[in-house]
Amino acid sequence: MTRHADPSAGGAAIAPRQAQRFLPNLFRTTAFKLTAVYLVVFALFAGLLLGYVAWNAKRLLDDQIRSTIDAEIQGLAEQQRLGGIRRLVNVIERRSRAPGASLYLVTTPVGERIAGNVEALPPGTLDRPGETEIEYARSSDAVDTPSRAIVRIFILPGGFRLLVGRDVEERERLGIVIRRAAGWSLLLVFVLGCFASWFVARRVLKRIDDMTGTAQSIMAGDLKGRLAISGTGDELDRLALNLNAMLERIGELMAGMQQVSDNIAHDLKTPLTRLRNRAEEALRTAKSPDELRAALDGSIDEADNLIRVFNALLMIARLETGRIQDSMDRLDLSEIVSGMAELYEPLAEEAGLSLVTEVAPGLRVEGNRELIGQALANLIDNALKYGQSGEGGQTVVTVAARQADGEVLLSVSDHGPGIPEEDRVRVLDRFVRLDASRSKPGFGLGLSLAAGVVRLHGGQMRLEDNAPGLRVVIALPLAESGTIDPGAAELNVGETMAAAAKPVDTFTSSERPASTGQANPAGLPSL
Repeated sequence: MTRHADPSAGGAAIAPRQAQRFLPNLFRTTAFKLTAVYLVVFALFAGLLLGYVAWNAKRLLDDQIRSTIDAEIQGLAEQQRLGGIRRLVNVIERRSRAPGASLYLVTTPVGERIAGNVEALPPGTLDRPGETEIEYARSSDAVDTPSRAIVRIFILPGGFRLLVGRDVEERERLGIVIRRAAGWSLLLVFVLGCFASWFVARRVLKRIDDMTGTAQSIMAGDLKGRLAISGTGDELDRLALNLNAMLERIGELMAGMQQVSDNIAHDLKTPLTRLRNRAEEALRTAKSPDELRAALDGSIDEADNLIRVFNALLMIARLETGRIQDSMDRLDLSEIVSGMAELYEPLAEEAGLSLVTEVAPGLRVEGNRELIGQALANLIDNALKYGQSGEGGQTVVTVAARQADGEVLLSVSDHGPGIPEEDRVRVLDRFVRLDASRSKPGFGLGLSLAAGVVRLHGGQMRLEDNAPGLRVVIALPLAESGTIDPGAAELNVGETMAAAAKPVDTFTSSERPASTGQANPAGLPSL
């Protein structure tokens, strides 16, 4: 006979195991520990508060009892003054028969009771005049159980003793009520505190477990997993938001790395293949030293292009890590822009374009001269390559710089095909080229490097529609008024511009003007 497992039995077995795992984790949670500490502190203060209430209530009752005793004594003193000891005894006999908490006792000098409702006293009580608190037994008590009272003792003329007091049973009953209420209150606080600790810790632990599960799934390869947001805005929500932002950034970097790898494989394959084919063709067909030299010159050109690409990648990496941030000086940006535009005017004329500058004088920024020049060179070079709007269109490239709202706005505008709005963020990544045919020279690193330079200088770069064409706007913080750094000012402007004006996306070295081959005076890679 086949036996089938009972699912309910399996569930019942799983539940204890989950409880066994949950309870140890519960006691280790910070939420449970904090709640337990708060519970102990609250219980301590609650106990102190209840103790103060009990002490204050006892003090108030004692004051009330003493006031009553004072009134009794004044009345008895008046009776003694009017009728002597005999009248005092008669009044005490009459008052002793009335029910109540008042106590009276008159004795002879040797301690024999004459009148009163007190049966037994501790030895020697009547020999100590003044106020005291004692245990006593009343003559009307059916049960021989001592009671407590506050009494005052007087020695009357002739050696007679007078005791006047009041029972403190009400005070004792109130103390019992307060102690009982305090005990139940502390017990209730403890129970509710334990439940609150369990509830809060369980809620927090569940969210932590959910975060842990998501993190484990991400480590297992699910890079699209994200931490859940409860919407309460608490510290766990803030942590989840920051971690999700970090995961988004990691995802972007991973996607960028994959894209860079694909683009490197695609864009570097052509020059490497061309380099190999040129060398192979020279070995196979060259018949004279001049032919071999020409083949070697072509191979050197291709190798220079590859070196510049790798130098650009290294430069972008250094910009992203901020390792060049120490070499910042106060610069005259107007001078840099004017010099760069002057350097590119011959290239613009060769391309059939007109390069126009609109530069306000005296624009000062904190930055690296070579990096800013490099970024501007890449932007101007892109404008010259893609700025022709076609036959009969506008052929003007405008380089402008002005001050606005505490910033220096540097812009390069053309009237070419422009960049679609949906691609204006993507083109800032490395190796991204919208020219699928690769008809223009370049590797798709110019805008990426320019964006890295702007970020390093604490600025922003945005791509706008020039209607038609593209306008690249760079906003850099305006430097405080002051003199240009002497070390930076000593650099020859022409040499600096020429060194910086070796953009990533540009012509081959055989087509480059001779002025762009100068060494970089700052020692940075020539891009």
